[in-house]
Amino acid sequence: MTHNGRTGRRALVVGLGIAGIATTLRLRQVGWEPVLVERAAGRRSGGYFIMLFGTGVASARRLGVLDAIGDRGDANLTMHEVDRAGRRRPGMSPAALPGRPRQLLRGDIEQGLFAALPDDVEIRYRTVPGTIVQDDAGVDVTLRDTATGSAVTERFDLVVGADGMRSTVRALTFGPQEYLHPLNYMIAATVLDEPVEGFARHEGLVLAEPGRSVWTFPFADHAPGLLFSYRTADIDAEFTRPPIASVRAAFGPEPAGPLLESLLSRFEQAPEFLFDSVHQVRMPRWHRGRVVLMGDAAWCLTLYSGMGASSGIAGGELLGTMLQRHGDDLPAALDAWEARMRPFIAHQQDTILSMRRLFTPNDRREQLLRTGMLRLMRAPGIGRAMSKIMAKDMQAKNTDVAAA
Repeated sequence: MTHNGRTGRRALVVGLGIAGIATTLRLRQVGWEPVLVERAAGRRSGGYFIMLFGTGVASARRLGVLDAIGDRGDANLTMHEVDRAGRRRPGMSPAALPGRPRQLLRGDIEQGLFAALPDDVEIRYRTVPGTIVQDDAGVDVTLRDTATGSAVTERFDLVVGADGMRSTVRALTFGPQEYLHPLNYMIAATVLDEPVEGFARHEGLVLAEPGRSVWTFPFADHAPGLLFSYRTADIDAEFTRPPIASVRAAFGPEPAGPLLESLLSRFEQAPEFLFDSVHQVRMPRWHRGRVVLMGDAAWCLTLYSGMGASSGIAGGELLGTMLQRHGDDLPAALDAWEARMRPFIAHQQDTILSMRRLFTPNDRREQLLRTGMLRLMRAPGIGRAMSKIMAKDMQAKNTDVAAA
């Protein structure tokens, strides 16, 4: 971690999520003066289950936040494959994945990053960009206060759009072209306040059926995360009714059974939850002039990849490193940043289909393939061979893409 003197250069970072906070922290470390703006009235406190792979661990360590982020996993966490009747068989635990990724809540990462921000970093809530106009020397951004409606135009040397899958910065800078690519799946997630009935705290479960699945992700020191995932032919229709109604419809018309019904009810009663469609963002270029996109705004690897947090932290760290390395040559810094990140992200996006099959098989054929794979992994000899193959596939998730 480095702390350099001020450069006098000013950056606007839009979005107070993992990618935005990581970018802000790194920019401040290399001497820039970042201003961080967020649409919401305050910082989020919760968040669903997340894994931090080696890519993100390496960057978090250099940023000085790894210890603060912590780890809610341990070797005792186990997973069960279940059916609606409650029958169980051994499943594949995230703790057994090569490299043993850290198992966390999204809020753990955001809090660890946020706490590391120096006190002099300016943060403005209820603030969104209205216009972005740039020239060779800088960027003029009109920032609007959503509470009062007042607006002010300020000049920056760089604008970072880390404002999520439906990025405002992307729309203002790259135009109306649709960069969102739907996978025709929905997710509904929350964090439970106590373990699932009949399961210990360290036990998670997967109920996977053609076109739909439900997961609970265990933690060593917290009640589990809950995730519903299902295929849909009409994304827009899923948002026309309450989320629980859409989720129940997706898991019908068969009787839910006691276990699934309990999970549906607990999602319905959760005070906070996520309900959204699953998309990738695919763009031929992530920066234009003095505006650059970061994290989900640029590539959105989806929850299925498990790499959203890791790529957001690494991307933010690497951007600061390239800005420091190239000094006043901003175009060279952004070109170098994208040249390093793009092959890494492309590989993660290309493997999303296999990861989605693991989470939610599309049809009966994929369900049988998934079941067969899990059985082979438990077979003597074959299991060890498959573990070696998986280790090779997982290597990219542990690549230190942001290494100097």
